[in-house]
Amino acid sequence: MDPDHSEGADDLAWQLLGSAIDYSCPGFDVRRDDVRLPDGTDADYHYVDEPPAVVVLPFTPEGDVVVIEEWRQAVGRVSRGLPAGTTEETDDDLATAARRELAEETGYEAREIEPLLSAEPINGVANVVHHYFVARDCTPTGEQDLDFNESIRVSTTAYDDLLRTALDGEIRDGRTLLGVFAYELRGDD
Repeated sequence: MDPDHSEGADDLAWQLLGSAIDYSCPGFDVRRDDVRLPDGTDADYHYVDEPPAVVVLPFTPEGDVVVIEEWRQAVGRVSRGLPAGTTEETDDDLATAARRELAEETGYEAREIEPLLSAEPINGVANVVHHYFVARDCTPTGEQDLDFNESIRVSTTAYDDLLRTALDGEIRDGRTLLGVFAYELRGDD
């Protein structure tokens, strides 16, 4: 047995030798890990280090979906999708974070909220985990409470129209696509 691998360890695993933040900005850090590859080569690996996030598929009592349009600087355009955001240390649990993000970004509150799935959407370049929730009986109860760097417009759309635009490629936001497709495949009404 290879002395560098313990019983049950995966022979693909990299050994972590050290880790540091190379750059910090609002919302995420860029982390550098010093690693030893399975063949014994030492290397460094950079990735986005981000807190867990929540993504909400919010339904109104009429069955429409609350959607947002938000400027996305990285792609230079408005992106249509689902409300989402990172968790905060003060969140009691992920459902609390989902309720907060829904209210802050849209001004809507949900009567019920349930988990849908958790995913690592880009685990080759970031360590973030997205936790998806379905929110039901969402009604507008307040004003948006946006962060300084958020530009968001809120509307509602029929679920079938949202699904069609996701399938047609009109929606390109990966968080939204995963949430809508997972919900559709699960078969909830």
